[in-house]
Amino acid sequence: MTQPAVRPPLPAQRLAGVASSPVRDLLALVDRPAVISFAGGLPAPELFDLDGLRAAFDRVLSTPSGRRHLQYAPTEGNPDLRALVAARMTARGLPTGANDLLVTTGSQQGLTLVAAALLDPGAVVAVEEPTYLAALQCFQLAGCRIVPVRSDAEGIDPAALAEVLETDRPRLLYLVPTFANPTGRTLSARRRAEVAALAAGHGLWVVEDDPYGELRYRGEPVPALAAQPAAGDRVLHLGSFSKIAAPGLRLGWVRTPATLRPALTVAKQAADLHTSTIDQAAAAAWLAGTDLDAHLRTLRLAYAKRRDAMMAAMPTTAPEGSTWSDPDGGMFTWVRLPGPADTATLLPAALARDVAFVPGAPFHAGRPDPATMRLSFTTHTPDEIAEGMRRLAAVLRPAS
Repeated sequence: MTQPAVRPPLPAQRLAGVASSPVRDLLALVDRPAVISFAGGLPAPELFDLDGLRAAFDRVLSTPSGRRHLQYAPTEGNPDLRALVAARMTARGLPTGANDLLVTTGSQQGLTLVAAALLDPGAVVAVEEPTYLAALQCFQLAGCRIVPVRSDAEGIDPAALAEVLETDRPRLLYLVPTFANPTGRTLSARRRAEVAALAAGHGLWVVEDDPYGELRYRGEPVPALAAQPAAGDRVLHLGSFSKIAAPGLRLGWVRTPATLRPALTVAKQAADLHTSTIDQAAAAAWLAGTDLDAHLRTLRLAYAKRRDAMMAAMPTTAPEGSTWSDPDGGMFTWVRLPGPADTATLLPAALARDVAFVPGAPFHAGRPDPATMRLSFTTHTPDEIAEGMRRLAAVLRPAS
């Protein structure tokens, strides 16, 4: 007699506390040519160096040793790529050797490896409020207790961090200190020094997520948090090719203190053995054969005009009493509407007018602020941004 089918087990309980990313969900909804989307933090595809990357892949596969780039490879990553990235980081003021770096499948994997290597279930993680959505997902999946730290227009507040360190004793602090996602804010050099001193005094690990640091449109660069004298042995610095080359490469890196390197390498081995060998080789060839500074000048010039277009339109888009960030670089501005607004309830009306944004509540680890929203300005041309902001104004200021 046939036995009745038994349902398979449910998904792991640790997934129950991990919310789906509204940004990823929105990407599926706005994949129509008519939609002007300010939702995803997407680089402009027309600015990808398609010819240069195509030539790089061709070079590494056309040499007599090309087949080795299709083989298994060391977990730590392509030596040439690590040397080139290390040299660039050193030139930007963060002394780095090739052996300090672990190549990852995007910087998001770097964050996942850090969580695997450093955080047991129940560990306390401090994050700036608001913070990067995928970081919240990562720490939720690791079973951590996430504690928000108050921020203002200058980024995380060191006094608030000191309070959290005393009351909650977190093991790790996660920050995007330069052109933060979602706010666009940059932590000042003074505050970076204060954060580094607090980390040193409390035995705190710090993750400095830096995908946007080379996309500065005005002002002088601020040295990396990892370059602070007090921070050298406790800051893990994440970098990525996603914003300066192409996100489809899925290439990032972790600059890690020597004490953590073995643990991160084991975590990487358990995750995927190593990042795509051919992609690493092509990225190394692209870096070696490309004037990256010239490419970045092109990106900065284009994105600065797009940022300016969004800032120029903001006073006639956001209702009176709104506030917004005016970023010096990166991809985002953070808007807060006046009164008891709830941007999530405004999103369907915006989508009906073929414009999209991300409601701000999911970016909060603590009490959400539903009156907030994130807008990205890098994907569209200035004219498209102006039109998108006109559409958005019809939703945010319907009586105007």
